[in-house]
Amino acid sequence: MKIPQLYLLSIFGGVLLALGWFPYGFAPLLFVGFVPLLIIEQAVSDSSYRYKYFILLGCTYLSFLIWNVLTTWWVTKASLGGGIMAITANTLLMTIVFLMYHKSKNRIGKKWGGLIFICYWMAFEFFHLRWDLSWPWLTLGNGFADHPRWIQWYEFTGVFGGSLWVLSSNVLIAKLLGDKFVGKAYTKTNVIWILSLLMIPILLSYVIYNCKGKFEGETKVVIVQPNIDPYNEKFNSSFDNQLRKMLKLAGVKTDSTTDYLIFPETAIQDNLWEGKLNESPSIRTLREFLKPFPKLKIVIGANSSKAFLKGETPTITARHFGDDTTSFYDDYNTGLQIDNTDSIQVYHKSRLVPGVEKMPFPFIFKYLEKYAISLGGTAGSYGTQEERTAFVSKDKKMKTGAVICYESIYGEFVTGYVNNGAQFISIITNDGWWGDTPGYKQHLKFGALRAIETRKWIARSANTGISCFVNPLGEIEQETEWWKPAVISSKIKLNDRQTFYSRFGDYIARLAILLSALFIIYAWLIRFKIIKKQQEKMNADDTE
Repeated sequence: MKIPQLYLLSIFGGVLLALGWFPYGFAPLLFVGFVPLLIIEQAVSDSSYRYKYFILLGCTYLSFLIWNVLTTWWVTKASLGGGIMAITANTLLMTIVFLMYHKSKNRIGKKWGGLIFICYWMAFEFFHLRWDLSWPWLTLGNGFADHPRWIQWYEFTGVFGGSLWVLSSNVLIAKLLGDKFVGKAYTKTNVIWILSLLMIPILLSYVIYNCKGKFEGETKVVIVQPNIDPYNEKFNSSFDNQLRKMLKLAGVKTDSTTDYLIFPETAIQDNLWEGKLNESPSIRTLREFLKPFPKLKIVIGANSSKAFLKGETPTITARHFGDDTTSFYDDYNTGLQIDNTDSIQVYHKSRLVPGVEKMPFPFIFKYLEKYAISLGGTAGSYGTQEERTAFVSKDKKMKTGAVICYESIYGEFVTGYVNNGAQFISIITNDGWWGDTPGYKQHLKFGALRAIETRKWIARSANTGISCFVNPLGEIEQETEWWKPAVISSKIKLNDRQTFYSRFGDYIARLAILLSALFIIYAWLIRFKIIKKQQEKMNADDTE
């Protein structure tokens, strides 16, 4: 294969992956999106090209760049420079993973190539969920979020089951096509394996879907979508007027039978100091609204701060009070539950957006914190907390987890609320930063996956939309319009049960990490000729 053909094939692969991504794509294309790159990798490995490694580098980066640009270009709406950096950096990370697969496969042997690719990619997705530059938007299992009836088995596997499905299909199809290129005939067995891999998970999913019971319940929840422009109105108009606008909307649906009233992320813009929350004018306004509704609980987002007392150790994100170098405080993106008791329950958002809500690797780059992108409110790094707090009703009979914005795309993270007792999930978010782009639509559907994984109702309040309810099958109900004020209500069923995934989390990815580590160690031993004879025998077997 000539070099220009390799680059055309890489472009084709990037376009396939992008066309397979929702909200406008055709999901089955994901099953073949990596096939062009896998064929390119094999062609380069078998070739006599000069600088073959750099040819593969160029083809791989080009393909992944196309995928990233066409699916996540909207991040540039919030910050052009930050968005470009995020896209190019994510492309580079994907390229490094693919090149690691190439190196390991060529040392260990072709027969292990497919498994190496699957394990390395899933290990990458797992780590991309958990480090300071986390950007799991393109985790392959997310690609089926527009087709909840295909993936009801996510209650057992989470999104990594979907990633395994996509990667395995690509490997088998690439092998089938690769054999054809070298003159080997198709076999019925190979075709049957591929068709089975594609169809059995979908058929199983429909069986699960049709076996699930009804989900109507007695807990009444009201969701408010105030539609406050996050770039202008939110920080340039009276905070009191904004809150009263929200409460006026809430009053349309709220009555004595309402159990929960849910507002979006950072709906309260007062300068809230933890320990003195009841002194806030906004909190007093909310308490006045609560008086006629004894059973009502308000879940609402806010910005809050906490001062560290003398003797307390400040966190790494803490900052000084002006020029006072002996006193510290921390800022938080916060979820609150307010009811007719004197106490207010607090949760601090803990999966923060890199470069927006946190400076990555603060122990190294803390001095650059002032240059972090500011989307209104506090600039620099927010504080976090270790535990996923479940808000509890005063009679101890109802619990919800307040998942804040970006946190909703982390499956195992959200199970932390469930494992702490949450019976339904509240997602509070803004989603107005990206304008009317695919960004907020993808964010909505990613969050809906959490309903399948946990089999919990989701009540989603988004400042500018889309707000909705999501039933435990992952189906969206009462979807509001984008950029319009709205209020919706529904009766939902509380659920105390834990799914297999809620209990065991991302076990599939952890297995992939273990196998990846073994492959890396084995490739390293081969590199230093510690097991040279065994490798020579393997390579001889590959050529037979």
